[in-house]
Amino acid sequence: MNHVITICLGGALLSGMLVPVAHADDFKLSNNQRISCSRGLSAGKLNTATCKSYAYVFNVKTSEYFRCQVSLALTRDNKEVINVQTDGGCSKKPRIFEADGNYSFDATETEPPNTNSFFGPGGYAVWASDTTAQKVRGCITISSGLGSDIMKCLDMTFQ
Repeated sequence: MNHVITICLGGALLSGMLVPVAHADDFKLSNNQRISCSRGLSAGKLNTATCKSYAYVFNVKTSEYFRCQVSLALTRDNKEVINVQTDGGCSKKPRIFEADGNYSFDATETEPPNTNSFFGPGGYAVWASDTTAQKVRGCITISSGLGSDIMKCLDMTFQ
């Protein structure tokens, strides 16, 4: 399982490096990856386990980032593994800061949804800071439950 996640995150990094005009050393992987898994029973005593993990690849110059996801679904019976499926990719997100600079970044996912979840599958938070000035911006993206995500950012004040 760790090999699959490592390979997919490596692929996410490679796809992030294909962005025009950027250099490989301009991209950083977030330090806050998460994984969640679920299990289900099917007819005929089949067991299915599905795991998803998210990571973020951040362009430290432009503050654009990619949200990457990898998933693995394993179906087995009492004797053997019947099917293994993987899926994933990275989607480009908008800049956090308007001007180019030298930024640092981290992100975190919300917990998996439960039966009391009003906003659907949840969301994620990203934090970016300018490494040359006292400038930090926090952004939260959540699913509205109506088909579109809502993202709002706030500049932090220092007191």
